[in-house]
Amino acid sequence: MEHAKAWVKKGHSVTLFTSSFKDAKRTEILDGVNIIRFGNQFLSVHFLAFIWYIFETHQKFDIVIDQFHGIPFFAPIYVKTKVIAYIHETAIEVWGRNELKKPFNIIPAIVGPVFEPLVFKLYKDIDFITVSDSTQNDLIAFGIKRFRIHVVQNGITKVKVKEQKRGKLLTYLGALAKDKGVEDAINVLAEVLRKDTGWEMRILGKGDNNYLKILKYKARKLGVEQSLKFEGYVTEKKKFETLARSFCLVNPSIHEGWGLVNIEANAVGTPVFAYKVKGISDSVIDGKTGMLFEKGDYRQMALEIIKLSQNKDKYESISKYCKRSSEKFSWERSTAESTLLIESL
Repeated sequence: MEHAKAWVKKGHSVTLFTSSFKDAKRTEILDGVNIIRFGNQFLSVHFLAFIWYIFETHQKFDIVIDQFHGIPFFAPIYVKTKVIAYIHETAIEVWGRNELKKPFNIIPAIVGPVFEPLVFKLYKDIDFITVSDSTQNDLIAFGIKRFRIHVVQNGITKVKVKEQKRGKLLTYLGALAKDKGVEDAINVLAEVLRKDTGWEMRILGKGDNNYLKILKYKARKLGVEQSLKFEGYVTEKKKFETLARSFCLVNPSIHEGWGLVNIEANAVGTPVFAYKVKGISDSVIDGKTGMLFEKGDYRQMALEIIKLSQNKDKYESISKYCKRSSEKFSWERSTAESTLLIESL
């Protein structure tokens, strides 16, 4: 949406076709962007976009941007004008971490890894916009030529908050989903509490209610439910206030396109403890804006959290570097790059 708003400011007409949600308006104009909503985000929006584009009356577009989120809109099949693909991340191993009930969870785990490479064959002559070198490398592995891939990093929307007193608070920020590593975040809390007292964790984000029950059960089983609070969806202000008083952000995701939450944490001087995986390695500078660990090694992550908490000088140095590093990420810069790109294409 930030890119769309910027393109409007530069004099372009932009229509955003997206999924709907409860009580949403079917059509509206926000910040000059003409928004049309149909279907749900998982599949029907893709089919309804095809119906709308082919059979409904609309203006003639110079460019159609096909946004991937696991499944693309397959625009090259039916759109005759210029198509650009926009993708944050490829799915790859995430297919196996879906939250469908057994035995249905086996279907995407088997079909996904076969289906995904075939989809990119349809896009081999299409230009891509992506957000990280990690995703660029994945696209190249899927057969997309490097010259067709344009990396435009995300910006962040900074919210000013007062300086907060930092305590023994760990925060997880993101969707409650298996591939995001929420269960390992809870494991980190349990490991930290085994070796040190007084630590707490806040989990900010929402997800499937059934999975939330699983997470709460895990917390009870590990004996950390009194030190853990699920905040659900929070406002931008509360998000940054919580990050500002947190000792660190715990982000054990197994795969990301970029890791915007890491930069948001850095913006208020909060380091990130995360796994050394695609996307996260692009947004966390190991040893400078946080610490990276081998996937699944939550015990070592917990040990390093305690060790850093005992070294105030080192923590202050990392915190200051976090703030400086985050300053290079802005929507002004990102949208300027994307505007030049679409105009050149």
